[in-house]
Amino acid sequence: MDKISAGDTAWLLASAALVMLMTPALGFFYGGLVRRKNVLSTIMHSFFILCLISVQWVLWGYTLAFGPDHGGLIGGLDWAALKGVGEAPGPYGATVPHLAYMVFQMMFAVITPALITGAFAERKRFKAFVVFTLLWATFVYDPVAHWVWGGGWLGRLGALDFAGGTVVHITSGVSALVAALVLGRRVGYGSEPMDPHDATMTVLGASLLWFGWFGFNAGSAITAGGLAANAFVVTNTAAAMAGLTWMTVSWIHKGAPSVLGAATGAVAGLVAITPASGYVDVSAAILIGLGAGIIPYFAIQLTRRLKVDDALDVFGCHGMGGTWGALATGIFATVAVNPGAANGLVAGNPAQLGIQAIAVAASITYSAVMTFVILKVIGLFVGLRVPEHEEVLGLDASQHRESAYQL
Repeated sequence: MDKISAGDTAWLLASAALVMLMTPALGFFYGGLVRRKNVLSTIMHSFFILCLISVQWVLWGYTLAFGPDHGGLIGGLDWAALKGVGEAPGPYGATVPHLAYMVFQMMFAVITPALITGAFAERKRFKAFVVFTLLWATFVYDPVAHWVWGGGWLGRLGALDFAGGTVVHITSGVSALVAALVLGRRVGYGSEPMDPHDATMTVLGASLLWFGWFGFNAGSAITAGGLAANAFVVTNTAAAMAGLTWMTVSWIHKGAPSVLGAATGAVAGLVAITPASGYVDVSAAILIGLGAGIIPYFAIQLTRRLKVDDALDVFGCHGMGGTWGALATGIFATVAVNPGAANGLVAGNPAQLGIQAIAVAASITYSAVMTFVILKVIGLFVGLRVPEHEEVLGLDASQHRESAYQL
């Protein structure tokens, strides 16, 4: 029997707690960006998903994502309700309890559908949101997680995704774009102000996301060693570089150094370094952060010009940031950082970039199609949007009968 390492177990459980913090942090990040009448409903999305997916993951999500492989596409039901998942090491970590690995991965499963909620903020019916989250986690997140991390076909192909560029950010970002298109624009979009109601809340959320992201990326090493240290350093470096770059680009573009721009840029940098963090060195992290401060910025400008109401710019930040990060992994990966992985283009292996492109294309296509189908089915039986008068009133009052501020 493999020997449990107290150090590795402590690091993994601490990392799980850090990643858990990211979901309420996302609630603050998104909550500050919406109008005052919708802040509670927006924060509720993240908090409720923490509750819902924690239960879904225990009952069937974990076994679908990480259970014994079936055809390279999905895990079996062998570990439903955590049957057989106990204190002994499992197949994904020789020095940590299987339960520790399960709960670490649970927090990834929680935050991924929460990311999507920024696209349909201020207009989606709460009942539709609940059903969508449960179906999306089961039919989109769990299969793609299995493809990449659970012994599925993309992992066998050699796709590199250390902490979730394809599994987390591309799936959520692309699904957010589809959701924005299917639900349509908010009432008054383009004709009335929809400015963030509390920028300080958003910067607080971004800062807490940055903090939690060390668990997200460095925790994905599973062990407390050199690989975790490298992931920690490159994560911080890419986030900082992207924040600097985004602020500078927006300063040149719009004539002022944007506080929200710096915060959003840092998050985009965190997104982009996520798939690469266990495979690249700090010089590559600088370049990945530089790209993350430019590519998502202009992707957001394009979606706005096309009048796509992705309310909180989820596709630009996560979809395009994750795509850049996944491809950049194929460019900059090196076995000097992770001997168990593969070299990328710069290190003399251009084939890895092709494999990364296949993983990106598969994640985009599957997420887009499945999200469209799920939304259309929910639209038939539940209805996706609140009535116009409820949207004008605000979702805090119309959906939850509560108010964020008593002033």
